[in-house]
Amino acid sequence: MSALSPEEQKVTEWLANRKEGMVALLRELVDTDSGSYDKAGVDAAGEVVARFHRANGLDVEIVPDSRFGDAVRARLPNPAANDQRPVLLLGHRDTVFPQGEPTRRPFTIKGSRAYGPGVADMKSGVVISAFVAAAFAECGGLASPLLMLTTSDEEIGSPSSRPVIEAAARESRCVFNAEPSRLPAGTEFARDHRQSVTSGRKGGVFMRAEFTGKPAHSGANYEKGASAIVDLGIKIPKLQGLTDLEKGVTVNVGLIGGGQTVNTIAPSAWCEIDLRYVTAVQRDEMVGKITAIVETPEVAGTSAVLSIKGEFLPLERSSESAALYETYREAAAAFGIGVNAEFTGGCADSGFTAAQGTPTLCSVGRIGGMAHTPDEFLEVESIVPAAQTLALAVMRAAARVE
Repeated sequence: MSALSPEEQKVTEWLANRKEGMVALLRELVDTDSGSYDKAGVDAAGEVVARFHRANGLDVEIVPDSRFGDAVRARLPNPAANDQRPVLLLGHRDTVFPQGEPTRRPFTIKGSRAYGPGVADMKSGVVISAFVAAAFAECGGLASPLLMLTTSDEEIGSPSSRPVIEAAARESRCVFNAEPSRLPAGTEFARDHRQSVTSGRKGGVFMRAEFTGKPAHSGANYEKGASAIVDLGIKIPKLQGLTDLEKGVTVNVGLIGGGQTVNTIAPSAWCEIDLRYVTAVQRDEMVGKITAIVETPEVAGTSAVLSIKGEFLPLERSSESAALYETYREAAAAFGIGVNAEFTGGCADSGFTAAQGTPTLCSVGRIGGMAHTPDEFLEVESIVPAAQTLALAVMRAAARVE
C-alpha cells in the first residue's frame, strides 16, 4: 500500500468530513421523482446536480433533449495540464420506478442502510462523483481536467444520451462509471471492508416483434383465418433455443400479447425479446438469427417484422481497463478496503465508453443492492470511503495515463 502524497491527503481528508453533506444531497436526489420517461422529473433531478456543481465552482453545460431528460455536463478545467483530455466521471440519475414512488417511499435510513427509489442505482453514485469533483475544485491536486456527465435515460438503454456519452468518451483519457458496487458473497461491509467492482459486462439488445395474421370468425370461418398468435407461439421455443450458456449468450422472450377477441382468429400479436451477449462479434450473428426466426412465417398467411427498441454495448476487458482496475484497487487499499473484479450479465453505459477505446472501470460507486425493487438499499458507511477511493484513483489515473 502506497503512502498518500500531500495533495492526495488534502483531497481525501476534505471528503472525510463531508458525510452529512453527501447524505443530504442524496436525500434530495432520491426524493426527486425521476423515472426515465418522466422528463420533467428527470430534469428536476438534473437541476439538483447542476446547482451543486455551480455552487462548487464547476462550469455547467446543459445538453437539451426534447423527449427525454437533458444531460448535465460539468467541467473542472486545468489549463496547466500538458494533456487536456479529462478524466470522465459518468453516471445516470433516472430510475425504473413509476411516477410518485418517492412520495410513497421517501429516503429513509434504518440502521446502517439507506432506502428509497434509486438510492443505490445510482443516485448515490452521482452524489459521490459530485463530491469528488467538488473536492478537486476546492483542493486542487488533479493533474488533468475533470468532466462529470450525468445522464437521464440509462434505465431504458440511453436512447438520447448515447451520442452524448460517446462524444464525452472520445475526448477523455479514462472513465469511471459510478454504478453501485456490490458486497462479495458472504461478506458484510462493516465487518469485512470489501467490495466488488465490474470489469466486464454483457451487451444487450432489446427488440420488439410485430406479427400480422388474417382475422376470421373462429366458429363460422375458422379455415379462412391465419393466426398471428399461433405463428408467434411456434417461434417462442425457437427463439429461446438460441440461448448458449457456455458462450454467455441468452435470448429471452419476456413479454407477449395479441389477439382481438376470444372468438376471432388472431389478426395480430407481438412479443419483446431480450438478447444478451459477451463480445461485440456475437451481436450481429445473434440479431441475424433472431430476425430470421421472427420474419420466416410458420403459419401460412402471416408475416412479422422485428425492430430494435434499444441496446447496450458490452464492456469488454482490455489491458488498459485492467490497469485502471489496478489503480482503483490500490487506491481502495489505502483506506483498508479490499476490491475484487467481477463480470456481470447486466448492462450499463460503460459499454458505450469502452467501445470508443477509452479505458473504463464500472461499479465504482458505494455499496448497495436489490436494485429495481422496493428493497433497494445503500450501505451508508460506504459513502465516504467510496468517495475517497474514487478521488484517489482519479488522481493517480490522471497522473499515469498517457
